[in-house]
Amino acid sequence: MKKGELELIDYAIYFATKAHTGQKRKTEQDVDMIFHPFTVGMILQRAGAKTECVIAGILHDVVEDTKYTLEDIKEQFGTQVANIVDEVSENKSLPWKERKIEAINKIKTASMDGKLVECADKISNLESLYNLYQEEGEEVWKSFNKPKEEQKWYYTNMFQAVLMNTTEENMLFDRYKRILNKVF
Repeated sequence: MKKGELELIDYAIYFATKAHTGQKRKTEQDVDMIFHPFTVGMILQRAGAKTECVIAGILHDVVEDTKYTLEDIKEQFGTQVANIVDEVSENKSLPWKERKIEAINKIKTASMDGKLVECADKISNLESLYNLYQEEGEEVWKSFNKPKEEQKWYYTNMFQAVLMNTTEENMLFDRYKRILNKVF
């Protein structure tokens, strides 16, 4: 990775940290929100994703959960990063099920980078959930807006959507499948 690419990743971490200031994880109220996007970026980097994909992974929740817009992302990080973030961003104004169906349908035709960011996001979420489940058991599901069965429906259908319209292989697809099977 070139020096300029590392500086861009560092700036994405700074930008996401600033954007998510004061936010906590839904399931782990003692953990700052930034832990999740940072983990997503690390998962992508370890999987050999392109710099723009790693940056989009770090920024993937910014549009959904902060005051910043896709235009802000585009201005700071370029069109390619903004497009990837757009592919994985949900419309929070919709009811839960409608929003999830839209996200699943969107990822079916997403770019490979969008699919990788979605995988890394779900891997991070499911690995955190699995670790919490080891501590709390079934109580962990009370942290969510929807019960375990609905979560299973969402994560399973998202996994199937990620695999659609791509012939490429990636280690993240297998990792997603493994953690999905462990949790559900």
